[in-house]
Amino acid sequence: MASSNTGALEYRSYLNEDDVTWRYGSPPNYDAVDKLFHEGRTKIWPPGLLEEKVQNIVKTWEMEMFHKVKLDELKSVDPAKYMFSLNGRKLLSLEEKTKQGGGYNTLLQTSLPEEFRCFNPDEETIDSSHQAFTTTFPRGFALEIVQVYSGPPVIVYKFRHWGFMEGPFKGHAPTGDMVEFFGMAIFEVDEKSKVVKVEFFYVLYIFCSSSLDNINHRLMWLCVFINQMEGCLLGFN
Repeated sequence: MASSNTGALEYRSYLNEDDVTWRYGSPPNYDAVDKLFHEGRTKIWPPGLLEEKVQNIVKTWEMEMFHKVKLDELKSVDPAKYMFSLNGRKLLSLEEKTKQGGGYNTLLQTSLPEEFRCFNPDEETIDSSHQAFTTTFPRGFALEIVQVYSGPPVIVYKFRHWGFMEGPFKGHAPTGDMVEFFGMAIFEVDEKSKVVKVEFFYVLYIFCSSSLDNINHRLMWLCVFINQMEGCLLGFN
């Protein structure tokens, strides 16, 4: 992976700041995932367009949530007001998110029976989940904004996530296949453009489909859709 990371500044603010406690010792390098983004995106938003601004807000938020350790060093959100919810679940503060494991653990919460969990956030730490997904997707998991339905202060948008399973995942061999899903999100910002509330809505069905037998695969899909639709206002597959 190249070490320049200069392109990351095009999409993310607050990346090259001094005196930041980075989770893994230095600013994250986005060269590989930005290349994946450029090659696979379906939309190219001109600079200054609302969609481009929202895309940068989301990418900056993701960078800070995953890679900055100290809450008082977060610049894209107001740590005192910030709340997060996944698929209609209870809103969580930053402190509650941290206790839950943060990172991928917060974004992959589920009440599925354990036998259908190819990834169990209850058993993971922020570091173990980060290791699992960066191993599975060595080029990263790209994000693009597909459509923005309303602008600030309440931003509502549709997003697309994708990557290639080029590494093993929890004992499952790599397939090289593209993993892709769509979802909706609501970002609420204050008068200083700080994010104060985030709500995500998407169906957690990725992974394992090539590793399960047909019966378990069908049961997993049934449980996933029943489970996720109970709490979702919107669902996309």
